[in-house]
Amino acid sequence: MSEQSSSRGWTVVLAGTGINLALGILYAYSMLKGDIAKLFDGAGDPYATACLAFALSMIIGGKMQDKVGPRMTAIVGGLLVGAGFLVCSQTSSYWGWIFGFGVLAGLGFGFGYSAATPPALKWFSSAKTGLIAGIVVSGFGIAPVYLAPLSKYLLGSYGLHSTMMILGIAFIVIVCGMALLVANPPAGYVPAGSAPAAAAKKSAAVEKTPGEMLREGRFYTLWLTYFIGAGAGLMVIGSIAGIAKQSMGELAFIAVAVMAVGNAAGRVVAGVLSDKIGRATTLTIMLVFQAVLMFGAISVVGNTNSSAVIVTLLATFIGFNYGTNLSLFPSFAKDYWGVKNYGMNYGILFSAWGIGAFVLVKLSAALNAKFGGFTTSFMVAGIMLLVGAMMSLSLRPKKAEVAVEVPVAVGVEEEELAYQEASK
Repeated sequence: MSEQSSSRGWTVVLAGTGINLALGILYAYSMLKGDIAKLFDGAGDPYATACLAFALSMIIGGKMQDKVGPRMTAIVGGLLVGAGFLVCSQTSSYWGWIFGFGVLAGLGFGFGYSAATPPALKWFSSAKTGLIAGIVVSGFGIAPVYLAPLSKYLLGSYGLHSTMMILGIAFIVIVCGMALLVANPPAGYVPAGSAPAAAAKKSAAVEKTPGEMLREGRFYTLWLTYFIGAGAGLMVIGSIAGIAKQSMGELAFIAVAVMAVGNAAGRVVAGVLSDKIGRATTLTIMLVFQAVLMFGAISVVGNTNSSAVIVTLLATFIGFNYGTNLSLFPSFAKDYWGVKNYGMNYGILFSAWGIGAFVLVKLSAALNAKFGGFTTSFMVAGIMLLVGAMMSLSLRPKKAEVAVEVPVAVGVEEEELAYQEASK
């Protein structure tokens, strides 16, 4: 097929972003947390369970979208999230919420999320991988900008159970409606800006099955850095409303919303930057920056008189750095292992996000309970982020390898070609 316009691709990008805008309720959980805690003890468990189910279903959803396409996969996701919220609207039971929010909605997040980014990436050349991934996943990050005040209004006007019913119905309508606009490009499609011969050669060089991916050492380096980067961010995001309440009171939702802007911006900025200077270099910079913020946060969260402005800025920058993970790692997956099995390959890599969230959110809660504050949690997170930054250095190509005379487009393609040369 001859080179085609990417206008259809931008429709898919916007639809994927719209799906993520709805699914981003996961990041507004801290707004619901106080009301949920009134129902039963251990209110953090539905959130942690949802993160774990989200990650595990990314593998199933990724495989499904590889086989039957993203449209049906996204519809299944919307139905599961909606069903989970409707279950929560009818129960005050701990296990009811674990099943509804933790299992059903968690699975739905994975199916919907796994169907949003892969088709969008397939419509564009490798030179725009970071940009497109950043835009699509930014919807998930920025969702609390409207969901935080919306949740506050609904909770105040209708109560927790009715709020869950309203959100559940809305998810089904919005996600399933957006899913109808999501599609893979036709067979033989060549993205604008790609030379057909070079594109075919490049594709043949990097298409990997999940088994082949799992035999590469860099997969495990990426998995561990993803575990650290995402888990450390979620330790803060899940509790930001509680932290902000100490200095902002009922206006704490503003910190959640502003943090979401930073979260979304980090996804787009890191995507664009990684297209220019490479994924590995961008990842190292962001992990170090996140570690510095974690150490700097210790004096802020440990002081009940901290300025509301300082708390909000801290939350925004932590959200920004956390968001970079969600555009960098999808881009790594496409560049290293291709698009043929992208859904399942990234789904396996994404398990690091869910396990990181489950383990580190639990660890944070235990440390907070033991030491009576967030100080130790931030210290542990900062140290882990520095370890992750050192690990990410191994993903960067050696200078001698980069000098190999081969035609490249931008950013991580240089890293991939250098890696292939080194493996010969």
